[in-house]
Amino acid sequence: MRGAPARVHRFGRSLARRATAVITAGALLCGSWPAQAQQGGPRTLRDAETEQLLRDYTRPILRAAGLEKQNIQVVIINDPTFNAFVADGRRIFVNYGALRESETPNQIIGVLAHETGHLAGGHLAKLREQLAQTQTQLIIAMLIGLGAAVAGARAGAGGAGAAAVAAPQSAIMRTMLSYQRQQEESADKAGVKFLNATGQSAKGMYETFKRFSEQGLFASRGADPYYMSHPMPAERVRALEELARTSPYWDKKDDPALQLRHDMMRAKVSGFMERADTVYRRYPASNTSLPARYARAIATYRHGDLRSALTQIDDLIHTQPNNPYFYELKGQALLEGAKPNEAIAPLRKAVHLSNNTPLIELLLGQALVASENKAYADDAITLLRNALTREPEAANGYTQLAMAYGRKGNYAEADLASAQAAYLRGDQKTARDLASRAKTRFAIGTPGWVKADDIVNTKPVKN
Repeated sequence: MRGAPARVHRFGRSLARRATAVITAGALLCGSWPAQAQQGGPRTLRDAETEQLLRDYTRPILRAAGLEKQNIQVVIINDPTFNAFVADGRRIFVNYGALRESETPNQIIGVLAHETGHLAGGHLAKLREQLAQTQTQLIIAMLIGLGAAVAGARAGAGGAGAAAVAAPQSAIMRTMLSYQRQQEESADKAGVKFLNATGQSAKGMYETFKRFSEQGLFASRGADPYYMSHPMPAERVRALEELARTSPYWDKKDDPALQLRHDMMRAKVSGFMERADTVYRRYPASNTSLPARYARAIATYRHGDLRSALTQIDDLIHTQPNNPYFYELKGQALLEGAKPNEAIAPLRKAVHLSNNTPLIELLLGQALVASENKAYADDAITLLRNALTREPEAANGYTQLAMAYGRKGNYAEADLASAQAAYLRGDQKTARDLASRAKTRFAIGTPGWVKADDIVNTKPVKN
């Protein structure tokens, strides 16, 4: 019996992990983003155009849910499968695969409305409470079961004892799954409510969930995480359809201009994230639509033909001369094609047309630094510092800032920016070493000295 409490505790932790994974499945994903100055972390993707579209999708939903002042963000995960989830009460995570596979704005908006339902319902906090209660129940049930097992062994009825241990575990797990299903149904209802309040159709949500319900009829091996983390029995999908069809907006179509933005986003995702042959198969030369031309231009530059890509991008700019993201693409292609001086002009245009979007400012700052022209150092510093006030976790931005300060011979600020970059990358030893050196260069008590001192005195994070 001395080992029994440990086994119970381990099983309790295992149950907690599995139950939590029901809501947060897919959170621990890895990869890297090849675009947008690589401002995202190893698991996330950053893109100004896509993020603006997602903000436009979620803003009315969050307002209807009473969450518009909570600064809730949509974070794009670097994973090609269809999945979306909430994990911390202030962010909605969505795989790029979900963006690519949603054929209409309404389909992805429906998914975002459902996830907002989880946030509005406080489901994560309630799940944690339920897990704590379940673990307590589990420990009691296991101890009672183990007592019965010992008694059964003494009486020569080992099988009955084992059943006494297994039965409570099974019952408690069924309770947890039932609780999770209730949360999903609650999020469905809330999502439809938010869509109705914003004059949008819930048909896209229904279409998406119906697809995954049908997927669940087959073997779950290879199934998208969205089905695994959002179980969709047929009766739940039927209930959703009945509820959604009562809306006067059931047959409302997406605005054509919004559909075009959605199609452009999907083309961009394909161009950056898929193999060239896949992109050209999705968007063959015979397809002369703007999204198809966008996808092919991206794929062409991404896979080495800069001259042809620039011709295609210039054609896009001619079609929409006020589209900031076409100028951004041109600047990025030139920068990554080792032509930073030529990248500066289109990136300046992109910054202007986008009303100083920080991700594009960071890219322009990188081009100014890469030009190795000392005359650009002050401009780069101003741009990068301005962008970093709104993107404070952009490690690469601090790296570029350090290089700009180095060009001016301001080694105190260069060391501090390098320390901030290392800290954001998780290299705490290097961050402390650089911050310690920065402290010796700043006057004691100045803002730079205080920032460096904060890094030096940050306690290491234990894994």
